[in-house]
Amino acid sequence: MILVEFAILFSSGFQENLEELNLSSNLLESLPDSIGFLFKLKILDVSRNKLTTLPDSISQCRLLVELDASFNKLTYLPTNIGYEMKNLKRLSISLNKIRSLPTSIGKMKSLCILDAHFNELHGLPNSIGKLNNLEILNLSSNFNDLTKLPDTITDLINLKELDLSNNQIHTLPDTFGQLSSLTKLNVDQNPLVVPPKEIVAQGVEAIKAYMAKRWVDILREEDEKKKQVLQDEAEAGLLTRSTSRLKYYVANISGTISEYLGGGGESGGDFYLNQQL
Repeated sequence: MILVEFAILFSSGFQENLEELNLSSNLLESLPDSIGFLFKLKILDVSRNKLTTLPDSISQCRLLVELDASFNKLTYLPTNIGYEMKNLKRLSISLNKIRSLPTSIGKMKSLCILDAHFNELHGLPNSIGKLNNLEILNLSSNFNDLTKLPDTITDLINLKELDLSNNQIHTLPDTFGQLSSLTKLNVDQNPLVVPPKEIVAQGVEAIKAYMAKRWVDILREEDEKKKQVLQDEAEAGLLTRSTSRLKYYVANISGTISEYLGGGGESGGDFYLNQQL
């Protein structure tokens, strides 16, 4: 589609009922803000272009179910993209230069597939854990940039497939064993320490079992530490009360001795008793 035709499309009344739009492989460097007027659009493919940004107005395409913006030059997504696109089920943003995902992505409650492989992601927002319908997540090949995952990723109760290959992840989240629906996991080409290689070699179920047991051990250890702290505090409190009582007792005895000896300054008994305390 040449640019003239592209402009005509968005200036005519044709867009009112448009449900599917394929603009892939057109060397496009930008999209017009008027794309937000495609209120009935359900499928949008802008892959294999030269886009550096997506217009903020794209969030107004509230009926969008599939968005493919892969193989472009995107460095970020619109900040509010998730607040309006609550019907989006598939988001493909692979092969770009995206460094982070907006917090609003957690509002895409219908999202089932998120493909963000081959970007420059430094991490994921904690809100990622709110994607309760997410089934497939591809974060592979973010290379040296992706070194860890947020703990909230284990809140993805319906996640079935997770690709973390070709990154720099050393440790999986402690609660990783809670991903009960996970049946396919790829962690190849990561310097993993937890879980160890021998566990990884046994597959996803072994990994989940290992991480689940490790989490139980962590909780047990923390519980023991708390009990020890409470015990130490109780013993310290008892010792403080005992010392206070002893000082009170000694003070009374000292006063009695002073009166008996006739008063007048610190007696030898006072001095001795205070020194002992």
